[in-house]
Amino acid sequence: MLNFTVGPVMSSEAVRAVGAEQVPYFRTSEFSETMFENEELMLKFAKASEGSRAVFLTNSSTGAMEAVIMNCFTENDNVLVVNGGSFGTRFAQMCEIHDIPHTEIRLQHGQKLTKEMLYQYDGKPFTGLLVNVDETSTGVLYDTQMIGEFCKKNHLFYVCDCVSSFLADPFNMAVCGADVMLTGSQKVLACPPGISIVVMAPDAVERVKNAHVRSMYFNLADALKNMERGQTPFTPAVGILLQINTRMKEIEAAGGEDVEVARVAAQAADFREKIKDLPFEMVSESPANGVTPLHPLHANAYDIFLKLKDEYGIWICPNGGDMKDTIFRVGHIGYLNHDDNTTLVEAFKDMQSKGLLG
Repeated sequence: MLNFTVGPVMSSEAVRAVGAEQVPYFRTSEFSETMFENEELMLKFAKASEGSRAVFLTNSSTGAMEAVIMNCFTENDNVLVVNGGSFGTRFAQMCEIHDIPHTEIRLQHGQKLTKEMLYQYDGKPFTGLLVNVDETSTGVLYDTQMIGEFCKKNHLFYVCDCVSSFLADPFNMAVCGADVMLTGSQKVLACPPGISIVVMAPDAVERVKNAHVRSMYFNLADALKNMERGQTPFTPAVGILLQINTRMKEIEAAGGEDVEVARVAAQAADFREKIKDLPFEMVSESPANGVTPLHPLHANAYDIFLKLKDEYGIWICPNGGDMKDTIFRVGHIGYLNHDDNTTLVEAFKDMQSKGLLG
């Protein structure tokens, strides 16, 4: 199968080889050294400020989202949530579950967040802001610098969910002023799902250490304390953490985070050029590099997903909810190249010749 989803994605041979090995015991100095390397590279790739820290949680990225909500906010906060799709909705639902007062900035599918929209909330009594930097369901990339300037002006605690945008789109945690950045193992890190990563700027580290969290597993202060010795509080997904180490060293050896962002951007640009004559419509007003959501003009989006999977051996990414039949997504992350794009586009053209695209 050729995988164009947005997670899990295609992995390199080196990463797959690590996954085929026996999983070692982890309460050792050797594993601690690996975890110290993982934290060092994560902070470097995120362009985090001096004194920042990273922790690794064994759960999906949604677990990291919820951990941040639980550890960084209380019922005394008042949080702005940028909601432009499925994952913005998820942040809002978490605030509801944990009794965090919040207001949603609701956007239409594919709509970008403008400065005028954001500054309607300028000077109002908010204490934090949550944003999915790439709203993966619609492929909209939000302007982290613009949002960061707004948060700095209004003294808001700024949380960036970079799950799909980390190492796919330019991001400088220190420059944009993000207090928290989170991502997952199955996106550009191109490892199996199961690990999420939370990067905290110094102010966030202090906030977390002073939080009173009604959770054992999602206690980030405990995770920070254990990372001082290169460990996790509980048994982690050891094999995936070793694969992450291999993958980040691959990225570093190839030129680092900026080179990887440029590679993903080139993969996206190549695909978008090759589909110009096909009966699809771009969805995003502000396209992210990691994914291209497309609206088929004369066919059902979910049917296209099924045909590609069952008859061509190609995975693209379906959508859910009210976007299931109208939007599918093509990912540009993981171990893909321009020739793979050509294979997918040729499959689309073959479907078109058979009348399957309308």
